[in-house]
Order: sequence, then C-alpha cells, then structure tokens
Amino acid sequence: MPASFFFGVYSRLATLLLATVSLTSFAQLQTEENQAPVVTFEQCVADLQQQALSAGVSPNTVNTVLGNAKYLAKILEYDRNQPEFVQTFSGYFGARVTPWRINKGREMLAKHKDFLSKLSKQYGVPGHYLVAFWGLETNFGGIKGKMPIVDSLATLACDPRRSTFFSAELIQALRLIERENLTVSDMVGSWAGAMGHTQFMPTAYLTYAKDGDGDGKVDLWNSEQDALESAANFLQHLGWQAGYRWGREVVLPTNFDYQLAGKSQAKTLSFWAKQGLSTVDAKALENSDLLASLLVPAGHTGSAFLVYSNFDTILRWNNSEYYGIAVGHLADRIVGKAPLSKPLPELPKYTLAEMQIFQEKLNVLGYDVGEADGILGPATRKGVRAFQAKQGLIADGYPSRETFDVAINLESPVIAQ
Repeated sequence: MPASFFFGVYSRLATLLLATVSLTSFAQLQTEENQAPVVTFEQCVADLQQQALSAGVSPNTVNTVLGNAKYLAKILEYDRNQPEFVQTFSGYFGARVTPWRINKGREMLAKHKDFLSKLSKQYGVPGHYLVAFWGLETNFGGIKGKMPIVDSLATLACDPRRSTFFSAELIQALRLIERENLTVSDMVGSWAGAMGHTQFMPTAYLTYAKDGDGDGKVDLWNSEQDALESAANFLQHLGWQAGYRWGREVVLPTNFDYQLAGKSQAKTLSFWAKQGLSTVDAKALENSDLLASLLVPAGHTGSAFLVYSNFDTILRWNNSEYYGIAVGHLADRIVGKAPLSKPLPELPKYTLAEMQIFQEKLNVLGYDVGEADGILGPATRKGVRAFQAKQGLIADGYPSRETFDVAINLESPVIAQ
C-alpha cells in the first residue's frame, strides 16, 4: 500500500489518543508536562498574588481581581489543540484576503480618511496598512473574542508550558485594570489574552496603546480611533520605515534558480533585475541598492514576492510569512491595486503527521530542517530546496507530492556504529 495510507492511519490513531487525554485536571497536566511537583491552581494563584504585590499592583486589585480568578480547562484545550492538516499558503491566503475584507477595508479607509491621514503624517504608517491589520486581526472589530482575560491568563500562567510569559502578561493585565479603571467584565478577548480591535496583549496595550479619540482613556474595545492610533504607534516602534512599501508580486524568468529564494537571502533590487525578475506588468525592476528577499510560498506554480524591510516589521507583529503577505496584499487591494497575477494553486494536503515524518526523513538524509514540527517554516523550505536541487527537481522549496514521494522512498544512509 502507498505510504500515504499508513500516514493517514497513524494520524487518525494519534488524534484518537490525544482525544483521550483529559485537560480538566490542572495538577495532572503539571505532572505530565515536566514531572514538576503537583501544585493546585489555588496554590499557584496565591504565588501569583505575591508576584503581583512585589510588582507594585495594589492589594485591593490583587485580592478582588486575581484572588477570584477561575481555572478554565478549555483554555488549555485551545492551547494544546493542533490542526490535523498542514496549512498551505493557498488555503491561508484565500480565507483571509477575501472580497468582503477588501470592500469593508475600503469602507473603513473612507470612514476614517482624515484621521488616518493624520496618523500617517505622525507615525509614518499609511492608513491602508492600519486598516489591513485591523481587518485580519478582528474583521474590523467584528470578532474581538469573548474569553475572560484574567481567568485565561491565570490558567495559562499556572500551566508549566509557558508559565513565565503568561505570568508576566497577567501582572500587566492587572496594571491595565488599575490604569484605565476597568472592571473584570470589561477585560474580554482571545483565549490567549489578546484584546480589542487590534488584539493587543496586556504588555503591548500598556506600552503602545494611545488615546486616539481624545476622551481621556485608552479603550481598544470600543474606540476605533484608539485602536488605529495604537496600531500606528506600535508599528512605528517595531521599525516601520516611512515611504516604503511592504513588498510586491514579481514574475520570475524561465529556469530561475530557486536556491536564491528565502527570507534570509536579501539581495539588492539591482541583483534581482540581473536575474531577470520583472514586475507583473512586464516592466524591469529598478537599479537600486534597496534590499529585498524573494518568497515563493506556494512553490513555482504560485505567485512570487519580493519583500522589503517593512515586511520584517509586519513579522514582528505576527511572525508568519503567510500573515505578512496577506496583510501587505490586503493593504494593496484596499487602495485599488490589482489581485495576484496567478490563481492560487491547488496544493497537496498533508496531515501534520505526514509532514513531521517527511521532515524527519530529510533530517536523516542530511538536509537539516530543524525540529520535525509539521510547520513549513524557513528552515524546512531551505532543506527542501537543497534536497530538490540534489534530486534534479524544481528547487522551489515547496514539498510537492513528487518531492514528498521521492524523499520518503529514498533509502536512509547507513550510520557506522
């Protein structure tokens, strides 16, 4: 039988086994994660209260807010949940850069035209980018999340997996309650603690949020102007370069050397011009020392993109190349630029287990792709490109079904004992 049959069976068995793990016992999870001594949620909260007091949070907030925090088992279910299938660029992009988002984005750009113009002058971030972030984060405020932030963060802080990070965010959430005179019921958002129109974590809220509407308080839940100015301030501090775009789609010549692709291989526009790259309307690239990296997220059958320093800034907001391209292209579409020059290709649908086995096989064959986590990140793409080049395949870094089958069926090298 084909290898994919066994991978599918393995994935289904793994899913069934994971489904039998109960996430309702905090103490059980602590023991299973790292064999730490069992600590009850109540004991953990008591320790967090001492940390909050030491950090300067008032005793009243520590006692009445943190002291009444509830353990939410479903938060850890969300945290542990893994998708069954590997996310493809076509699936990700197609679900996010939609006609509805483009049209709604244009509506919001017109609604806040004067305010966004002011923000652009002050922070250097054009309004259509701010609107694009807003659209991807919460559908322009339509999906802000309804989970109780204090309970969510307390649950995650008392879980060993990322306790240090979420403990710090919990303390910042308490400070935010005090600074903005909020109630616990005001503090709702995503299961991981992100809040408001722009989904700021408590630290980002405290550090970068702004009173855009001038009413004397910073309210990212109810004020669109507060959210937009906060996003502009955040992006400026993340390193946004005024006057530059995020990137653009380009056309690659026949027989292009895909080994040049990858986020870490920035070259000048003059270099890319010499390689034969052109704009989608068949114009030559400028001769310029501006650095750009080439991304081919859907392989050689999909669109290619040159991305600039502002793309790096987008990744500091959300470290996903798919997210960065979606934000940038959505921003372009909001101001009337053309859709992608190529249709989104149909890409093979791998289970997470299949992709992990593929990554493990590449590592064994000597192509370092890092941890076999099922994620098509930069390390995996680099290893895939090297493998494809060695095998005489189109070295675009995307694991086509042909690439997958060749790798799986190759004999692993014999390691001397």
